[in-house]
Amino acid sequence: MTPSERTTPAGTANEPLRVMIVDADIERSRNLRGALTLAGYNVVGELRESIDLPQAVRGLKPHIIIVAADSPDRDTLEHISLTTRDAPRPVVMFTRDGDSQAIRAAVQAGVSAYVVDGLAPDRLRPILEVACARFEAHQELSARLADTERQLSERKNIEKAKGILIKRRGLSEEQAYKELRDLAMRTGKKIGEVAETLIEAAHLL
Repeated sequence: MTPSERTTPAGTANEPLRVMIVDADIERSRNLRGALTLAGYNVVGELRESIDLPQAVRGLKPHIIIVAADSPDRDTLEHISLTTRDAPRPVVMFTRDGDSQAIRAAVQAGVSAYVVDGLAPDRLRPILEVACARFEAHQELSARLADTERQLSERKNIEKAKGILIKRRGLSEEQAYKELRDLAMRTGKKIGEVAETLIEAAHLL
């Protein structure tokens, strides 16, 4: 992701990075919008209350969210958490609160970058770059962990399905695996899916 451009999900064109601002302070929000626009970003929305964030994100589909607040309150963090859970994207929080507990709470809610007293126009671009990079690295790590967990679960199901075939049909381990593999080929499914179906069927017998 470049500082001011982003490839669309379809990968067919580039467009300015779409930014949404959440800030109850109208003047600060207006200044932030101006600085972002001058830096080449596309501000697609300004919210005064975080309660509107989940719905606004679904409708406007920003690439990144900027939250400006003197101190992050519990409601704001809850709305950020709901938003990042359903529609993950980088969240940058500008605040005056450097308390360590506030920082931890914000990160747990899904904030990618927590910036104290740093809302200066010349700092916006590098801060957004870092937030996007951290977010993408976290997403990649989460995807790898999910894939590893899926593979482990699949292997367990295959072993369990082989055990069922060995016990009920008197097959050897090699024969049981071949039976699963052949069935997967005939049905056009993955062997893990076949194993899961067999296990479910066995529970009904």
